Amino acid sequence: MTLYWIALALGFAATVVFLIIRVICGGVAGLIAKAVPSLFFILTACMALRVNMGRTDYGFLIIAGLVASLLGDLWLDLKWVYPKDRDAYLFAGFYSFFTAQLFYSAAIFLYAQLEIWALLASLGLAALIAGGVLVMEKPMKMDYGRFRLTCFLYTFVLALSFSLSLFAAIMSGVLVWVVMSVGVFLFFLSDLVLSGMYFGKDKNTPFNVVLNHGLYYAAQFVIASSILFLG
Repeated sequence: MTLYWIALALGFAATVVFLIIRVICGGVAGLIAKAVPSLFFILTACMALRVNMGRTDYGFLIIAGLVASLLGDLWLDLKWVYPKDRDAYLFAGFYSFFTAQLFYSAAIFLYAQLEIWALLASLGLAALIAGGVLVMEKPMKMDYGRFRLTCFLYTFVLALSFSLSLFAAIMSGVLVWVVMSVGVFLFFLSDLVLSGMYFGKDKNTPFNVVLNHGLYYAAQFVIASSILFLG
């Protein structure tokens, strides 16, 4: 358990350092600094799994999602380093995070043992939320452009992760699903800020950079820690 707390504390410290570098320097320095806390949320999950070795399948799915997120982190920041290839890196980042959410959804679905009606309700709620994001594009002064379909698909799998964990938490009352619900909800809030930065006007501010990444890393460390709570 001590190693878990050490990994978590170092991850928090690395996040703070990254945010300082990202706001002041950006560029390649920000990209390198961003990889460090991402490595630590993977390490945190590994240390949590070391404590709770009885749930390796769940743990491996969560870790796979975190690894896909690490790749997404790198792709998204490369678009600032190589602006001519911005769209290619943005697509790569989106679909890396899309893959991460699929892993999280699979972990929840396989271990929560939800009834079929809950699965169908989760799919319906996810589709409703994803559709709402497209409907609110203009009222929120966004312009998704060629990323409109990608935004819909990504929002759908993110909302599916949240819906599955929320239904699991409500139906079972088991702590692990409450933790996952909090983690995925923080992820959702982070992406709301990020969508404004990417597709809105004049929203790529230092405040939003800190808010976006603060919510994002909090989400990933909470999701990584969920491995501890699976009984």
